[in-house]
Amino acid sequence: MRFHEAANFLFDLRRFPSRPGTEATAALLAHLDDPHEAVPTVQIAGSNGKGSTARMVESVLSEAGLDVGLYTSPHLDDVRERIRVNERPIPESAVVDFVESIEEYVTDHAADGESPTFFETITALALWEFDRRDVDVAVLEVGIGGRHDATSVVDPVASAVTAVTLEHTDVLGDDVETIARDKASVAPAERNLVTAASGDALAAIREETDPLVVSAADDAPISVEYGGRDGLEGVVEIETPERTVDTRLPLLGAHQARNAGVAVALVEQLADADVLDGLETATLARGLRNAHWPGRFEVMGRDPLVVLDGAHNPGGVASLAETLDSFEYEDLHVVVGAMADKDHREMAAELSAAERVTACEPDRDRAEDEPVIARAFENETGADVGTRSDVEGAVADAIEAAGPDDCVLVTGSLYTVAEARTRWSRAYVPKRADTVDEAREILEDAHVTDAGVWRMGGKGVHRVVKTRVRPRQAQYLKEELLSLGGECSISGLNDQDEEPLSVVLMATMAQFRRLCEKLQGQPYGLAPLGEQIRETLGIDVDPDACGYPWEDSTAVMGILNVTPDSFHDGGEFEASEDAIARAREMADAGADIIDIGGESTRPGADPVPASTEQSRIVPVIEELADLDVLVSVDTRKAEVARAALDAGADILNDVSGLADPKMRLVAAEYEVPVVVMHSIDAPVVPGKDVPYDDVVEDVIDELTERVLLAEKAGLDRSQIIVDPGFGFGKTPAEDFDILGRLDEFRGLGCPLMVGHSHKSMFEQIGRDSNERYEPTIVATALAAERGADIVRVHDVAANVAAVDVVERTDGE
Repeated sequence: MRFHEAANFLFDLRRFPSRPGTEATAALLAHLDDPHEAVPTVQIAGSNGKGSTARMVESVLSEAGLDVGLYTSPHLDDVRERIRVNERPIPESAVVDFVESIEEYVTDHAADGESPTFFETITALALWEFDRRDVDVAVLEVGIGGRHDATSVVDPVASAVTAVTLEHTDVLGDDVETIARDKASVAPAERNLVTAASGDALAAIREETDPLVVSAADDAPISVEYGGRDGLEGVVEIETPERTVDTRLPLLGAHQARNAGVAVALVEQLADADVLDGLETATLARGLRNAHWPGRFEVMGRDPLVVLDGAHNPGGVASLAETLDSFEYEDLHVVVGAMADKDHREMAAELSAAERVTACEPDRDRAEDEPVIARAFENETGADVGTRSDVEGAVADAIEAAGPDDCVLVTGSLYTVAEARTRWSRAYVPKRADTVDEAREILEDAHVTDAGVWRMGGKGVHRVVKTRVRPRQAQYLKEELLSLGGECSISGLNDQDEEPLSVVLMATMAQFRRLCEKLQGQPYGLAPLGEQIRETLGIDVDPDACGYPWEDSTAVMGILNVTPDSFHDGGEFEASEDAIARAREMADAGADIIDIGGESTRPGADPVPASTEQSRIVPVIEELADLDVLVSVDTRKAEVARAALDAGADILNDVSGLADPKMRLVAAEYEVPVVVMHSIDAPVVPGKDVPYDDVVEDVIDELTERVLLAEKAGLDRSQIIVDPGFGFGKTPAEDFDILGRLDEFRGLGCPLMVGHSHKSMFEQIGRDSNERYEPTIVATALAAERGADIVRVHDVAANVAAVDVVERTDGE
């Protein structure tokens, strides 16, 4: 079974309506040998904020070193996003294995009219995968209510109810009190239910259980103070009986501060239950600061201010409006699309300050027609209200109409936000297809059907671009490319009213150029698609030059480890005078950049304090000011990065991929390039199994979000250098796969760095640690030929020669 067949099986279960109760979920789990009984769980219910709170708990537990499963809904782009292990979506192979294990069971029960629903089955998939991956704890976001939700099949160690408002009244009840009682049923047997509910909802919860209350009141068991906005972070102080947590949140607003208080209380309960061994206040603070959650007051642009927020009910929109008030802007342009079962007029009333509103309709069966949304805003606001059918086009129009001092807000539903977000997050991956077999492999990876792979394979041996688009965009692209003589293959996922689809575009450069021209001015978000295709393939693009050495040719970065324990040259340049002499030697040999590191990230290396790292590198950096090369600092710590920049460094090289939440802010403050590397752990954890479906595309997907983090801090993509991270969470075979497909990373629109020097990947060709000089030189040549902008190496002179040969071959 292939992934698209397994996913189609799951999506087909959407034809069965939702129902209350956990019986069907429990029966399906019993068929799977009750995997949920082996995993400690946290269950989080609420009308608003439960997903954000779940993400905060996940982030803190990951920071504490636990293996964590997270189950949330809905997803923005891919159904696998709902189920994450160690902050990564589960692999496609897991979906296939699961469906193969339940297919007969589900079919038999469907024949009897008792099939599990889509949500019940996805819940079972999450719990099955968490058990299979042996996570330490699973964090579950409740779907609807609490008492009868599929997630309530578990017996939680800790649980919470966030805010409570009127929602799903046809299922949960007609008043807040009834809804709160239903949600309170998630209370654990041995611990207090944590809640941020207030007023009548809190009173109703107290009728059911004795809760641990989180609020802004000083006398609350868990008190939370929101200190307002500091840049794009919220200042938060959380007081518990055990500690005070002072931190910043990437999720803005007083409501998110309360959610953070709930998360802290839940994690403390897990510590009391011995689910985690000890809990440091610094771990809580850093975990909360790293709890990025797409689509929740996410600032995507500044001139104009562009905000995405999936607020989907009046309470959520009220919190959104309150947070938006902390920003200064002139006119408010709102793009809104909502589901049919929401209170549109009340939502509109919370955005009465809007000057211009564009109502649109996301590609969902439950989406309300845009004229209905428009009428609600006409009745409740004085805004100039218009409509546009597609979300992407509405967003493009709003940004074009807004002035640099205005604000564009996209809201109403996470489904609306998901479609809008593709403007920034959609990856266009250029593919190399020199043979029919290679073309067919590309098509299979995009989940094209077997018949389509066989028919189209021979037509893909030219320029190929893979991306994900909405269903009607896919059909338009196919029709237009066929009319131009090209081809477009579409994923075999048949749930085309709901899910984005992978497409593979195959054409000559001339055909792609004509396609981009035809997409200009088209509806359904097709014009932005054309611009992104043009940029990906370099069609009529004249990039702005910033004067960096990698803009004209492949730059050589020389490695200078001022450490006693680095894997290749540890101890050789530990003394400052030896390090300075080595740097000058590399500059004389033709290095464009010297990368200075004071902490080893080799497998099994021990972290060193920031003070030790600074004492090793700062004197060296200060002595290199007269060299005609750029100086880079190889560090994971923002504190060290700041000291290095003050000493004269020009570039930040972060092998942890911005794990320190302050790192991107430091880079933006100093306006310097930053290397964002893909890594699972730094230092490397030996022998750790990291599942990939396709290592290149998975790494590109994960780097996309890290690039967005840096971009939202204020950096331009020309300053964000991506590094695939050879050896960091990859096997030698996967490293070679990345090396062979480096050109696909061009789809990120960032400079590309390759750090392969003397790495263990060369064990794949039988080379021991002292036999990797020649393979490194060859790999440098291959990397330069495949489009690497920077190669990071120990042996500068030989690698400069390899780059020179490649560039001469290219006629430069």
